[in-house]
Amino acid sequence: MRRGLCTKGVALWLVVWLALVGMSGGVWAQEVSGPEDSAAVAASINYEVWNITAERAETSIEAGKASDQALETLRGQIAEWREKFLVAQGANKQRIATIQNQLAALGPVPETGTEAADIAIRRTDLNTQLARLQAPVSAAEEAYSRANGIITEIDRIIRERQANALISIGPSPLNPAYWNSSVDELSAALSGLWNEFDANRKSEVRQAAFRQNMPITVAFALTGFVLLLRGRWWAALLGLRVHDRDLRGRDVWHFMISLGKVLVPVAGLVLLTQAVLSSGFVGFKGSTLVTSIPQWGTNLLIVRWLSDRLFPDGSLPTPFSVAPEHRAEVRRYATALAVFVVLADVARQLSVVGNFSPSTDAVIGFPLVLLTGLVLFRTGQFLLAQIDLGATPATEDLNYRYRLARLVARAAVVVAVVGPLLWAVGYRNASEALIYPSVTTLAVLGMVVVLQRLVSDLYALVTGRDQAEPEALLPVLVSFALTLAAVPFLALVWGARVTDLTEIWSRFREGFSVGDTRISPTDFLMFAVVFGIGYMMTRLIQGALRTSILPKTKIDPGGQNAIVSGLGYVGIFVSGLVSITSAGIDLSSIAIVAGALSVGIGFGLQNIVSNFVSGIILLIERPVSEGDWIEVGGTMGYVRDISVRSTRIETFDRSDVIIPNSDLISGTVTNYTHGNTLGRVIVPVGVAYGTDTRKVEALLREIGEAHPMALANPAPQIYFRAFGADSLDFEIRVILRDVNWSLTVKSDLNHEIAKRFAEEGIEIPFAQRDVWLRNPEVLRGAPTAAPQAAPEADDIPDKPETTDDGEIP
Repeated sequence: MRRGLCTKGVALWLVVWLALVGMSGGVWAQEVSGPEDSAAVAASINYEVWNITAERAETSIEAGKASDQALETLRGQIAEWREKFLVAQGANKQRIATIQNQLAALGPVPETGTEAADIAIRRTDLNTQLARLQAPVSAAEEAYSRANGIITEIDRIIRERQANALISIGPSPLNPAYWNSSVDELSAALSGLWNEFDANRKSEVRQAAFRQNMPITVAFALTGFVLLLRGRWWAALLGLRVHDRDLRGRDVWHFMISLGKVLVPVAGLVLLTQAVLSSGFVGFKGSTLVTSIPQWGTNLLIVRWLSDRLFPDGSLPTPFSVAPEHRAEVRRYATALAVFVVLADVARQLSVVGNFSPSTDAVIGFPLVLLTGLVLFRTGQFLLAQIDLGATPATEDLNYRYRLARLVARAAVVVAVVGPLLWAVGYRNASEALIYPSVTTLAVLGMVVVLQRLVSDLYALVTGRDQAEPEALLPVLVSFALTLAAVPFLALVWGARVTDLTEIWSRFREGFSVGDTRISPTDFLMFAVVFGIGYMMTRLIQGALRTSILPKTKIDPGGQNAIVSGLGYVGIFVSGLVSITSAGIDLSSIAIVAGALSVGIGFGLQNIVSNFVSGIILLIERPVSEGDWIEVGGTMGYVRDISVRSTRIETFDRSDVIIPNSDLISGTVTNYTHGNTLGRVIVPVGVAYGTDTRKVEALLREIGEAHPMALANPAPQIYFRAFGADSLDFEIRVILRDVNWSLTVKSDLNHEIAKRFAEEGIEIPFAQRDVWLRNPEVLRGAPTAAPQAAPEADDIPDKPETTDDGEIP
């Protein structure tokens, strides 16, 4: 199986990508067309021609004898029809919706009895209009379904053929019987090229044309040789000069100049190719090879440029931990891989020119596959050794990159062994589909790494930093986008067809259905744009209210915050409804989904909904506002933020406590500063027995009234509370202007009490206790009794005698 797409190289990737973007852009333009365009497309469709095309395609599919190229051409034609049918499905959409609303306004047809004549006539007229407007839509839907089925069948046939080709076994290159014939066919192909060139060289007509075009040919040839031989050297010299200078954005400018190592020599190759073709001596077969020279050269130059960027000389930074003395070695491996891939493509071109047999293709291609596998194996081993020897990455990002590089290197080693073995036993297509795409994959991954480094350098240049911050969000997002953009390239490299990618895009544009409504990417785009505009307007209005309007009113800060927060919730809700309506999504079509969601809310989300509703109640009733000193559930502190789900309280030790809003609504909450900051502080004090109580009362009143935070009305109150166990107990009760200063006021009053009592000789007693012992004689000690004398030996009775059986007689 010919897999030329996998070996085209990096040079054609950009072209393919631009083609995909252009094609998707055209499709997108069709998708976002208005109702008038949809109606025009629906009116322009010739269904007779479509039926002929569809029948021809179905006949080819049933026969199963068409070539892959013929099937691809037929598929392209069917895909164009399908695009027209997709656009035509939106014809008369607004008018159909209007008529359906009119019919709904008339109400259902009565089941019994007769309907008013004018209403019946109007209903019949509306149904007739609705049927006429829906006719092209129904026809487009039916044709779209038929076209979609045909495309699916064609894709299935092509994929089956590709799979069969991969597992098919052919001649083994190790069979000596094929060697002589392969050499003969190769020699015949080269001789044919030379004979064609020699015949043209001897032709007088060709010679006359050459003499006529000689100035142009010589100019192209000389310029091409100069650019090819000196282009890389010029770019390298200029790059070194830029890198040695202390220039802002030095890495970016060095990258741009390094592109000259590819562009200048490629221009030289193009000029040389034009010089050869303009000579007129190259025939038809030779021109096939000559026109491919710029492509082959571009592949070599791009791989060499990538290796220079990934593994530069000297102490320049590199994305991988490869020592400077080993970087030249890995660059040689990369160049060798590119050379062998290009030679494999040259062999394919010679096979087409010389019409080689399968055995000749197997024999000629095997040495190239074997050499590619050897270099790929050595490259994988080298990268594994360098990664293992490198230092442990300091960041998780570098650690991830090294782990991925180690995985790729191991896969390269496995492919390098399996690929040549498959070719040797006869599975040439499977081997070719494995080893050359693996080499190209390495180039694609290297390109992604280089572009990610460029994004980081551009970010550093734009932000004015010497080096981009590793945690910056924008470079990370762009790098992730580059990684995703590489997926289509990798898919093409590993055998995917361009039509496979376009089919994925078509499925994505087709969207999905919710009830009777089809949601497409344009609906998502419209939803995002309208919702974004509504959200920004809501934030702007909130900012204007918070900073300009509300501060000039007499509304307290808690009320201002409630108004701003409530406006934010209403604005987001309205923005969501407007964006859904603007996207053309019928809310009635998602009633089932809403019902299922309500069941889920009732069971699994009831706490969240309860907190949300409690937050709305807090904003409306405002029993608690920001800045209030509250106590709830044993937690005391200041309210710092009231959100839609919870309230944040800052305690006096500066820690944040998150309280669910439902606790503030259903629980007991003590608000010390709600409405005003007035509050009472109580300071207890005790004096010794025998002190003049009236004097103490007057002195405490004087102390309380003298404090600046105490209100004169009501005045501080002094109470003689009780005769305590150790003192006469008094209390000072003072109403403060700001209860938030209660601890400070208590401290001030205690200091003043201690000072004034010391000046007046008033004693503040401490606790005293008298201890009575009920049995004091125990502590004095009781007389000790004399010890009893030990018994004499004679007084000890003899041991009783026992019988033989152990019993006492």
